Amino acid sequence: MSPVFTSWSGGKDSSLACYRAITGGLNVQYLLNMTMSDGRRSWTHGLRSELLNLQTQAVSIPLVQRPTAMTDYEAEFRNALSALKREGVSGGVFGTIDVLQDRQWNEKSCRDTGLACHLPLWGESQENILRDFMALEFKAIVVAVKADLLGEEWLGRKVDAGFLADLSELKKTKNITICGEAGEYHTFVTDGPIFRQRIEIMESAKVSRGGYWFLDIRRAHLK
Repeated sequence: MSPVFTSWSGGKDSSLACYRAITGGLNVQYLLNMTMSDGRRSWTHGLRSELLNLQTQAVSIPLVQRPTAMTDYEAEFRNALSALKREGVSGGVFGTIDVLQDRQWNEKSCRDTGLACHLPLWGESQENILRDFMALEFKAIVVAVKADLLGEEWLGRKVDAGFLADLSELKKTKNITICGEAGEYHTFVTDGPIFRQRIEIMESAKVSRGGYWFLDIRRAHLK
């Protein structure tokens, strides 16, 4: 079977999508991650590149990182897809759940580069997705939150039953989604069924930047 790539953020949705792609018979051979222009941190999640490289060691799937400015993001993403296609890749796997604009962007990016688009989480209940993530014994922590929706006290929280219960309660009074599909929060996965080693975080600090709180993970290693 021809290889595919997984669009990789380092968070729960891309990890679960990758797992479902693999167990569904797809041959995931690459993880693709877009970084800021200096190559030091990923877009959206703000993760240090060395953390993503630690993940790729843990899951034993090569990581392809492509630096870009936000103004050039779409063009650079498609350049990355074209480069992967030249390596024999036939499709991409994405963790999009229910944001139609994201799905359309993923599909168009793949279509324009002659690749198939796989969306293993699409259309499923966000609560079911989070419960499946936990049932599979993935481990993740919160590394970014929108400051006007979730306070800095959410940083570092484990994605577990208590986390889901608190989000469900908060959803009654605030306009949030359970899986953070609108960017309310982002996560970093440290272990799970696709991991051969787990990641242990040794040092971190809370940082406020651009309307978000980030957990800046400064030291981590494989166990």
